[in-house]
Amino acid sequence: MHSKKYSLAPSFNWLSHGISLGLLAILLIQPGQAKAASQNDDSPVCVAPGHWQSPQNGSEIKPATLFEDIAKRPVVLLGEAHTSAEHHRWQLQTLAGLFGRNSNMVLGFEAFPRAVQPVLDRWIRGELDEKEFIKLSRWNEVWRYDPDIYMPLFHFARMNRIPMRALNVERDLIQAVRRQGWASLDTNQRQGIGDPLPPSKAYRESLKRVFDMHGDEKDETETPLSLADKGRFESFIEVQTLWDRAMAEAIAQVRTAGGEPVVVAIVGRGHAEYGFGISHQLADLGIDNAAVLLPWDKDLPCDQLKTADGLVIADAVFGVDGPATASGPAHPMLGVQIEAGEKGIRIIKVVENSVAAAAGLEGDDIIVQAAGMKMARTVELVTTIRAMNPGTWLPLVILRDGNRHDVIAKFPMQTKSPKHP
Repeated sequence: MHSKKYSLAPSFNWLSHGISLGLLAILLIQPGQAKAASQNDDSPVCVAPGHWQSPQNGSEIKPATLFEDIAKRPVVLLGEAHTSAEHHRWQLQTLAGLFGRNSNMVLGFEAFPRAVQPVLDRWIRGELDEKEFIKLSRWNEVWRYDPDIYMPLFHFARMNRIPMRALNVERDLIQAVRRQGWASLDTNQRQGIGDPLPPSKAYRESLKRVFDMHGDEKDETETPLSLADKGRFESFIEVQTLWDRAMAEAIAQVRTAGGEPVVVAIVGRGHAEYGFGISHQLADLGIDNAAVLLPWDKDLPCDQLKTADGLVIADAVFGVDGPATASGPAHPMLGVQIEAGEKGIRIIKVVENSVAAAAGLEGDDIIVQAAGMKMARTVELVTTIRAMNPGTWLPLVILRDGNRHDVIAKFPMQTKSPKHP
């Protein structure tokens, strides 16, 4: 559910986040390194901005007609590109339309692990301000995307006293599945999650395409997959289906707990597209008519609306003008991929032409101090980077081959809004 590669087609951006969960401090990636797949400027616009459309036949759907139908469904998945302010504005608009027709609603979020549910409850009761909510929900540790573009959704829920539910699981479960495999985990390690329904052939094929794009973890000249790659691919499949299952079970529990609310889930679009992911797992849990609504950036290829086999990407899509990017002032970015290590924060990879590259940082360097403070957890480095202003310098202390070195990371005076986290 959540990014190591950013050159994937928009439909699959969520998977790059899934590949690297637990490894990367996402907000440290340097802006400008990603290139979203898009059509040429003279290509036709598939979905007119400001309009709802049926991917099945291309016909326009009137909002009143759509919301009247969708508000009666047990579950509604609102997909997103996590970094897109425009997508979150669309989610808020859609949420308001649904709420106007069915106020018996619960709002679920991929962004929160279940352990922070009490914090979400306190937020809805009005007991926390924004700063307290972000801190206590471990936002900068778990999710790391810009909270400002999610905050209107949180305020809408609180204003209308719509219960919020945490849909995600703790990272240690995902990491354990990667290391050991799902079958080897005991009941306690599984955190109450049941066995995922195996993915469909079409879903496996889509995941395989994403895996093949992840070139820095395998030799792309090997075709078919080597034995080692087959093992990594199956692990990748297992993690993605577990993620889908965990969120589906959390949604189903809310739906069946009493009162039959419509459960609206704010999730990465890859968990929702084509009836794969969460919808597939919900059907196994007895909820087979979940609705999927998606924003549609005007530069997306038209052939993504419907596959050659007739699978539609969603029940309806809404045309939006903006690309899948964040808006507003950008946070300074260091340009590294990291993980927590025994002695500090280990750099997995340095992004080319980044602040980190200019400072001379290298892969396998261990960051032990930043701004004079000891670094033990990735969230500490993320928070430190976020506090930097454009044009300032950040002193770092690193370990390289066992030796300590002082490094200065120099952030440029102006930073463009990032096209990815």
